[in-house]
Amino acid sequence: MRPDPARYGVRMSATAQRQTESRLVGEVLAALARPEGRADPYPQYTRLRAFGPAAIAPDGSLVVSGYRLAAAVLRDHRLEKHPEPVLIAAGHANWRERPALRLMFESMLLINPPAHTRLRRLVSGAFTVRRVAALAPAVRRIVAELVTAMSGPVDFVQAFAFPLPVTVIGELLGIPEVDRPMFQTLVRDWTNVLDRLDADTVNRADPAAVLIADYLTDLADERRKDPRTDLVSALVVPVDGEPGMTGEEVVTMAALLLAAGFETTTGLLSNGLLALLNHPEQADELRARPELAGEAVEELLRFDSPVQMLTSRAAPVTIEVAGRELPAGQRVVTVLGAANRDPEVFDEPDRLVLDRGGEPAVSFGGGLHYCLGAPLARLEARLAFPALLTAFPRLALAGEPVWKDGLVLHGHTALPVSAD
Repeated sequence: MRPDPARYGVRMSATAQRQTESRLVGEVLAALARPEGRADPYPQYTRLRAFGPAAIAPDGSLVVSGYRLAAAVLRDHRLEKHPEPVLIAAGHANWRERPALRLMFESMLLINPPAHTRLRRLVSGAFTVRRVAALAPAVRRIVAELVTAMSGPVDFVQAFAFPLPVTVIGELLGIPEVDRPMFQTLVRDWTNVLDRLDADTVNRADPAAVLIADYLTDLADERRKDPRTDLVSALVVPVDGEPGMTGEEVVTMAALLLAAGFETTTGLLSNGLLALLNHPEQADELRARPELAGEAVEELLRFDSPVQMLTSRAAPVTIEVAGRELPAGQRVVTVLGAANRDPEVFDEPDRLVLDRGGEPAVSFGGGLHYCLGAPLARLEARLAFPALLTAFPRLALAGEPVWKDGLVLHGHTALPVSAD
């Protein structure tokens, strides 16, 4: 409910109301930037929804927290990816000269049609429902191997949540098994620029991005000379007479797929397991009914999304969104985690209910930029959770979870569990 100054016998002008809203939204955003806010952002989202489905931040950004408005905004073609003003405001006018920023912000994730359309068309064939379904036997085998290797107190991130998706995306891209482990730290350091653009973060991300790009450049060169059945080979070979990707586009695309392929799925697996361990009755339900896995994954995505917000969209001209004028170039921040717990759409949204059904979570975005890897992430999670819960009837936390230092990509660097 919107705060009502009239309750206190005070009548505020529209300007004063906007100023109050902006100040309070700023307080919420500041709280989300603190460690406790990043670990558990949901109380702050409740405060944010007090202003309705959208509110104005101190910098003029429109912060969207309502589910229906978020779903509409994600599909609004009037809004375009527009990260450059944020980069410049953060002191990176020369951002294309910074390896981490160029590799991230020139990727398909953050560009617009027609360039986005061409790149997405060239890579989308790798993520069709049929092609992903064909990966199920391999994913099931990897899950079984990882479960068998788990014993006693372990860090779930290191033992399972990282190895599963990195093995799957490594196989898909054609990265040799021996090389895959090094990407966990490299990708994490690089993708931190989605959350923070301070000097320390970018300085740490740059060498990581250089190593990632150099590795993928060498891999692409090898595949041009000796194509195989992996995705990098497909990216470097023209399809149906259409010009393929440039060398730089191949590297940027492969880096994005590598990061998205395991960073967000690792978050889905660790966030989802923690939610199940904190709701043992729901874990028992999934143990007893493994056929519930598909619905369970959708609810786990809703309950604690591995991507909490999208921040780089704006309109090239002044438009109206949710009855508010949005000036040309002003950012729209879509808070996916808040939308997924909108009480106007989800009954008792802070409860985990594996067979909830209803509206789908917006965790994978929407519209032109809907996550290409969503079917693959869902497959991995759908096979992983029942296998884990069946193999370990007494699976439990064995220490405090360690949350990632960020909110755009939301998950854990460590999740101690007892696998007995």
